[in-house]
Amino acid sequence: MLRAMYSGIGGMRNFQTKLDVIGNNIANVNTFGYKKGRVTFQDLVSQQLSGASTPTENRGGTNPIQMGLGSTLASIDTIQTQGSLQTTGRDLDIGITGDGFFIVNDGNQSNYTRAGNFYLDQAGNLVTANGMFVQGYGVGANGNINEAGGIGNLAISAGMTMPPQATTEALIRGNLDSELATGESRRVEFYVVDEIGRPHLMEVTFTKDNNNEWSYTISSDSAEVTGGTNGTLTFTSGNLANDNTTLTLQFNDPNINNVTFNLNLSQITQYDRNSNVDIYQVNGNIDGTLESFNISSTGEINGVFSNGEVRLLGQLALATFNNPGGLTKSGDNTYRVSNNSGMPQVGFPGDGGRGSLTGAALEMSNVDLSEEFTEMIVSQRGFQANTRIITTSDEILQELVNLKR
Repeated sequence: MLRAMYSGIGGMRNFQTKLDVIGNNIANVNTFGYKKGRVTFQDLVSQQLSGASTPTENRGGTNPIQMGLGSTLASIDTIQTQGSLQTTGRDLDIGITGDGFFIVNDGNQSNYTRAGNFYLDQAGNLVTANGMFVQGYGVGANGNINEAGGIGNLAISAGMTMPPQATTEALIRGNLDSELATGESRRVEFYVVDEIGRPHLMEVTFTKDNNNEWSYTISSDSAEVTGGTNGTLTFTSGNLANDNTTLTLQFNDPNINNVTFNLNLSQITQYDRNSNVDIYQVNGNIDGTLESFNISSTGEINGVFSNGEVRLLGQLALATFNNPGGLTKSGDNTYRVSNNSGMPQVGFPGDGGRGSLTGAALEMSNVDLSEEFTEMIVSQRGFQANTRIITTSDEILQELVNLKR
C-alpha cells in the first residue's frame, strides 16, 4: 500500500510540473519569439521481486517479476518550431524565417533571441526593449561589409551625413542610329561632382560624319575641359572599332576642386534602330543627410540619403547552434549558451543554413492554444487519477488498522 501511495504522490508532483509548464505557455501566447515548453515523464526504477530464469530440459524459462515505483520527470523541452510572422509595418521590427538567433549583448555576455522588436537609443544604437545592444557587422572604408572585423554594436544615427565624393568614373552607352543623315547629332548631358560637392554640367555631342564614323565633342558650362574632348568613333558591323575609347578628362580651372575622371565610350553601338545613347553610370555625389533606412532579407541595413544615394550602414548577424534545444533560458526573451548547446556559429542571414529576415514583421509565439488546453485537460485528469490512488491506499490502510478492533 505504501508503494502505491508514494507512486501517487510522485504522479501528482509530475502533473503539477506539467500544469506549470502549460500555464507558462498560455501566459506567453502573445510573446514575440517565444518557444513553447513540453514536459516528458519516465518511470522510476522497478523493484525486482524475482529474476528471470533460463530454460532447462524439463522446464521453460520464466520472466522477471518487477514492480514499478512510480514516475519521475524526464525533461522539460524547448520546442524550436517556427512561429508565424505578423506584419507590423514598423521598420525596426524584424522576423526570422528558419534557423538562427539574433545576437544581443549587455556589455558582459552575449545573449540570443528570436524576438526582433528593436529600438534606437539616444546615441542611435540598435537595442532590444531592455537595452541590450544588437550585434552585427560594420562597414569598412570601402563602403562594404567588414566581415573580418567581427561583430559589434550597430548604430543608425539620425542626421548622419555623407561627405561629398568627387566623380572618378562615368559610362555612356546605347545606340547611335545608323540611318541618321550625315550632319545630324545626338547630345548627352550629365553632371560630375568635385571634391567639395559642387555639380558641373557636362555635354557630349555625337555628330554623324559618314556611314561608319561619328565625331564627338565634350564641353562644360563650368570651365574648359581638357584631355581628349574631341575625337572620332569608328564602327564596324555596328560595333566600335576604336581600341581606346576611355577618355581621361579634367577641368582647366584652378577654382574647381580636383575633378579628373574617366569617361568610357566603349559600349556605344551603331545599329539600325533608334538612337538611345545616354549616360548609364556616373559615380561621385554631393553631401547628403540620412532620411530613412530599410533592412533587407540578408540583414543589410541600407541608409537612404537626401542626395539620392543608398549606402550600407551595417549588417545584422545571426547565430546557429548544433543543439538549440540545449540553450538556457535567461529571461527577457533571451537564451544563453549552455554546456550542451554547442558554441554559436555566427554569420550572415541566409548563409550557412541560417534563416532569412523579414522586415517590418515579428515572429509570433509558437504556442497552440488548442493543444495547450487539451494537454491541460489530460494533466488535470492524470492528477485526479493519482489522488484516487492515494485515497484508495488510505482506505485499505484504514481497513488494516480496523482489524485490531
